[in-house]
This record gives sequence, C-alpha cells and structure tokens, in this order.
Amino acid sequence: MRFAIFIAGVAIGVPLELMIIAALLRGGYRRFPLVFVYSILNFLATVVEIPSTVAFYRGVAGAARMSADYWWNDEAVFQVLNYLIVMSLIYQATAELRSRRILRVSLFAGAILFAGVTFFIHYDPTLTLPGLWMTPWTRDLNFCSAILDLALWSLLIGRREKDGRVLLLSGGMGIMFTGEAIGGSLRELAQKNRSHALALSGSVIMMLSNLVFLFVWWQAFRSARQRNPKAGVAPLPSELPPASPEQGPRALQ
Repeated sequence: MRFAIFIAGVAIGVPLELMIIAALLRGGYRRFPLVFVYSILNFLATVVEIPSTVAFYRGVAGAARMSADYWWNDEAVFQVLNYLIVMSLIYQATAELRSRRILRVSLFAGAILFAGVTFFIHYDPTLTLPGLWMTPWTRDLNFCSAILDLALWSLLIGRREKDGRVLLLSGGMGIMFTGEAIGGSLRELAQKNRSHALALSGSVIMMLSNLVFLFVWWQAFRSARQRNPKAGVAPLPSELPPASPEQGPRALQ
C-alpha cells in the first residue's frame, strides 16, 4: 500500500517539479532566485531518493538506513530553505511599512530562536535513528514556518496593491507547512504507539500537501506568465505566449 502511494506521489510530483522549473526559466527566477534554487534542489533530491526508496520497499539489505539518511539530510537543507524563502518574501512585503525594521527583526529573530530552542529540546544523540528526534523537531519547524507564512499572508492582504503571484507562493507554502506539521505529529504518535495506520495517514497527508503545494506554485508562475502582456495593452496573437500543456514531492518515507 505504501509503495503504491509512493509511486503515485512520484508519478504526479516529478512532472509538477519539472513544470515549475520550466515556468521559472521564462523569467520568474530573476525576481525569485531562492524559489528557483529550491525548485532545482527539490527535483534533484527526489531523483536521488527514488532508487534508495525503491530498494527499501524491495527489501534490499541496508536500504532502509540509506533511505532514511538521504531523507533526513535533505529535510535539514529544505527546512533552512523554507525559512529563507518565507523571510525573503516577508522582506519584500514590508518594504513600504514604516515599522519594517522592527517587524523584520522581530519575526526573523523569533524564528531563529524558536528553531534553536526546539532543536535543543528534541535532539538526543543516544538515539540510533535520527528520525526519532528529527520527526518532532521538523514538525515544530513546520509549525513555526506556518506561523511566519500566516504573518506574510496578512501583510500581503493588507496591501493596497495585491501581488497575486506572491499570494499564491505564500498560500502554497502554507498548505505544505500545515500538512507536514500534521503529518509529522501523526508520525510521532505512530512511533510511540507502533501504529502502522497512523504512520500511513501521516505519510498520505504529507504527500498530498506537497502535491497541492507544487500545483499552486506551478499555477503562480504559469498564470502570471499568461496574463502579463505589456501593461494595459492587449497582445496581438503573435505576441501571446505559447499554450502550456495541461500537465513529486521528494521520496515518501
């Protein structure tokens, strides 16, 4: 069952990752370089993790540890990128506020302090498997990222001129953070209660939230490209961008 879910996630997620990269290459990468880096690394991480995850489901010796190591090393990198992307968007959204310095310092310092405190709470070097302490830590980080994203969303909604692309980026990340926080909580409960059903539920929620996140990001750059002809001037047929085809997340553990 979990292998079928993994295959479904990869089959849907990988094309979405490639379409996001393709949409960014049309020009969006200039304004959102961190988003572009994230998208590239997300695709590469998925490709790297697929063989070890397939080997794990096939029962190959040592594949479980290798797959877990790939997953948690990648997770640490993406948690940092999540923070950086949300903070960079908050930096842009507060550019016109008089109290932007205080607000930026408060949010950024609070996020870093939260990450450090929760790391020391959950870190346990005596545990043989890193996932036993990293699962609750990344859950807390996703919760913090969701709070930051909510603050970003509030700033964007309060602006006179709405930036639809940034709203979609923020909304997509909010869905991912919330889904991963809920999924992480279910996985932690599964570890304590040794419940396969809870572990499966957590994995499904995390996978679905990542797929929705990828779709929303693709729409952010695809739709912005299609409705951004020369300002205020209707494009001639020859000026219209070519029609995009109507076409995963990193390896599901």
